[in-house]
Parts: sequence; C-alpha cells; structure tokens
Amino acid sequence: MAEPVVRIPDAKVALSTASVYPESTATAFEIAARLGYDGVEVMVWTDPVSQDIEALRRLSDYHQVPILAVHAPCLLITQRVWSTDPWVKLQRAQAAAERLGASTVVVHPPFRWQRQYAKDFVTGIWRMADETDVRFAVENMYPWRYKDREMLAYAPEWDVTKDDYRHFTVDLSHTATARTDALAMIDRMGDRLGHVHLADGKGSAKDEHLVPGRGTQPCAELLERLALTGFDGHVVIEVNTRRAMSAAEREADLAEALAFTRLHLASAPARPTTERAPRP
Repeated sequence: MAEPVVRIPDAKVALSTASVYPESTATAFEIAARLGYDGVEVMVWTDPVSQDIEALRRLSDYHQVPILAVHAPCLLITQRVWSTDPWVKLQRAQAAAERLGASTVVVHPPFRWQRQYAKDFVTGIWRMADETDVRFAVENMYPWRYKDREMLAYAPEWDVTKDDYRHFTVDLSHTATARTDALAMIDRMGDRLGHVHLADGKGSAKDEHLVPGRGTQPCAELLERLALTGFDGHVVIEVNTRRAMSAAEREADLAEALAFTRLHLASAPARPTTERAPRP
C-alpha cells in the first residue's frame, strides 16, 4: 500500500475573537465563517457579548461556527470582568466552556501582586481540572521590560513549564517577547501541550502578535512538528490587526494566517531511513 503524501493532524484551526480588535466579538464569528476557520476561541473581555453565554451560543448557531475554547478574563483591562475574584472568573469560564461545548479554558498565571491567588494557583488549577472534562491550559507569558529594566510580573513563573500543570498553552508571540526558545519550550511541555496560540514576533519588549511568518519565531517548524506528532488540540490564530487600515486589510491578514497554518500542518510523514549496502 502506498504511503500517504501528507499527514494532516486532527487539530482544528480557530480564530481568536481578540484577532479582530477593535471590532466586536460578533465580527469575529462573521469573519471566521466567511474565511473557513474551524471555530473560534472567545476572549472574554469588556465587550458585553463576550461575557454573555446565550449571545455567544446564538452567534455560534447562526454562523455555524463552533466555540472551541474560552479565554478566561486574565488581562489588566479585564480585572473587573466576571468578578474581581480570580477563582470566580475561572469557575465562570469553566461553566461557559461546558455550556458552549468548548474543550479548553485558557488561563494566564497570576500577576505577582495577586499574592494569595498566586500561592494557591498550581494546586487550585489541578483541583478544578479534576472536576471537569474541560482542559485548563495554562499559557506561557514573559517578563515586562522598559528600556534596560526587567520586571517579573507573573507568579509563580512566566515560564509555566517550571511548574506542574496538566495542560499548557504555548503562545509564540510570548516566546518572542520573552526571548526564549519556543521549540525548547514545547519540548519541555511534551504531551501536556494541549493548545496553541499561533502568532509571530521579533523579540520586541511589546507583545507583538504578528501574522505568522512575519517575525522570527519558528511558526512553520512548530506546526510541522504538531503534524508529525499527531497533535489533537486546537491551533488558534491570535494576531494583532489593530493597524489594519480597513476591514478588507484585516480580513486579508486573517486569511493569510489561516493559509499559513493549514499549509504547514500538512506535513510530509516521517519515513524510516535505510542505509544502502556497499557495492561489492
């Protein structure tokens, strides 16, 4: 029997609703449907629709775009979204994922000033993960930098592989900002890598979230590795389109990101190497 020409993993390619900012959550569903994404990841933030489970369900049903993941409100601008208690935020994110049929909740490690939350974070995430089939995938972050100064803003660690979690999210814009080796990080994550935020970066102090292929991160190599290992999580396009001059330019960027991702997920299967016997 002939070997397959390519191996395409079961991983679905989703659009983060954050990728259309400053446009709305509703716009993200519309674009995801039009471009042919497999689903969306909902970034829960200040847009009221992103916080409303029934509104999200209606958008998903109308556009026939499944919600594959929920990103808990962990950003500075979402400190008051879904309560000021970070554990309540995660409980609500879990409930939203369960009701919407999403398999993953993405969560950042705590800020260092959230001392009690940070102290209990690792054990608390394990406890919540034991109570649901939803994956809690903890995302790698980065040091904050200003000129020559560096501040460690996250606890226990911005490099989440230094702590014990059941599932990880790797974000390649964050590896760029952290100036760390992305492939070495996913090696440390191993089979606990459950979710990917695909974006690019050039190592700026700012979290750039460039379209894949426009920075220095090994986006193609990561995708090819996922294909060869049979990755069954989700690959989420999470890019910054705020500088797009028009809706058409934004959509073109998101179409390019989707094409890049699908191209590199279609990886040639590994073939065993055979040595030729020396000629007599």
